[in-house]
Amino acid sequence: MPPQIRRPTYPLAHAARHKPRRIPLVLRFYKGAIHNLIIVPVTLHSLFTVLVVYLDRNVVSSLGLPPTIIPSLSIVVGLMLVFRNQTSYDRFWTGRNCLTTVGTCVRNLTRSFLVAARPKDDGGTLTDEEMRDTEKVVRVLVAVLYAIKHNLRAEFNIPPASLVHFSPQARDHMSRRPSYSDSPITISRPASRADSSIENGLETAKDEYVSLLPDGLLGFEDQGLGLPLQLTVLIEGFIRRGFRREWFHGPQASQLTVQVNTLVDAYGRMETIRSTPIPVAHLIHQKQVLLLFNCVLPFATVDDFGWWAVPIVAIVAFTLYGIEGIGVQLEDPFGYDRNDIKMDGIIEDTRQEVMVLLEEWRAKAQGRSEDLGGMFD
Repeated sequence: MPPQIRRPTYPLAHAARHKPRRIPLVLRFYKGAIHNLIIVPVTLHSLFTVLVVYLDRNVVSSLGLPPTIIPSLSIVVGLMLVFRNQTSYDRFWTGRNCLTTVGTCVRNLTRSFLVAARPKDDGGTLTDEEMRDTEKVVRVLVAVLYAIKHNLRAEFNIPPASLVHFSPQARDHMSRRPSYSDSPITISRPASRADSSIENGLETAKDEYVSLLPDGLLGFEDQGLGLPLQLTVLIEGFIRRGFRREWFHGPQASQLTVQVNTLVDAYGRMETIRSTPIPVAHLIHQKQVLLLFNCVLPFATVDDFGWWAVPIVAIVAFTLYGIEGIGVQLEDPFGYDRNDIKMDGIIEDTRQEVMVLLEEWRAKAQGRSEDLGGMFD
């Protein structure tokens, strides 16, 4: 029987998994697994168990402890790991829902803008300025998605406005100052990725959506203003101009502003997830409890199991540290790990949808025959 081929189709072509799993998950030790995070502690606990068994059998008469101490310790370990994993997955799920809210707002605003952007007279046409203005704001809506993604990953988006008045040599020198590395936005994107670039000595991550931004747009990220909020100002300005052009009546313009506010609110909740780690006191105590439990376990099993205590401790350590490793992976769901939210694919799917709508609207506005769908009749 030939292998199953999964062909992605729109919508959700980029966010969906592109190929079936060829290796059962129980046999997978890479590509999404957390074994690289736990191999060191599991190995150390196994070696410690080997030492305990050796001393118990050859040096000391007995190192064993009553096995009844294990249940009391396991309750504490279980409660802490459950709390950690539930908290981490809640952050992951909330981040995914917020990304959906942002995408929904972009879809709603795009639909409303394109449907409302019509000439006052049914037989008339839009002016070139109105066409450019509408296309620009729709592209800005898509750029908001990319700007949110890059800000959550602590990456610069566009060159800062504070460098525009300096010569190229001075901009290059200032952009390499140590104070830049101390700014709230740190550069963590791998330099080898195709959509990164170097501008004025700063690594940026805007190549994938540079065509969506207005010409000459400069950022204020070095002064604390994120690009997503900066772009929403442009969107709000378009709503105001649309109201003056009588594209939107008062209640409709108010509802569009609500959509923009909802988008900003969802982004703010994503920022909260990104900038609020698990309390360090919990992390410290959890690490210490895991260490204590796995160090006591060899003494509680050596008398009953002998050398079999080594694989038993290894399995228990693998299980407990693996559960903790999953929580570590899900704590910040906006990165590049395979267990993080598929932000790249989700945003690319939304871009595909919006660009199709924009092309159909442009064809209709220009009176071309390509508008076969009749969406804007």
